[in-house]
Amino acid sequence: KLFVQVIETSKTKLGADHPDTLASMNNLAFTWKGQGRRVDALSLMGDCAQARRRVLGEEHPYTLSSLATFAEWSS
Repeated sequence: KLFVQVIETSKTKLGADHPDTLASMNNLAFTWKGQGRRVDALSLMGDCAQARRRVLGEEHPYTLSSLATFAEWSS
């Protein structure tokens, strides 16, 4: 619940596409995965990967990491 609040605050204060907001989304996805919330985690990681691709670019390490994680979790 705290991570969700952090993301909402980050979106409000920094913007939905700010790198810190995207990092919070990434962290929440990993938290949900660890809690067994696979569907939620996969959806959020997909959103994070798409946003990082758009904001940071296709070749940025964070983009590549999110895309790789999404692919791994999807298999």
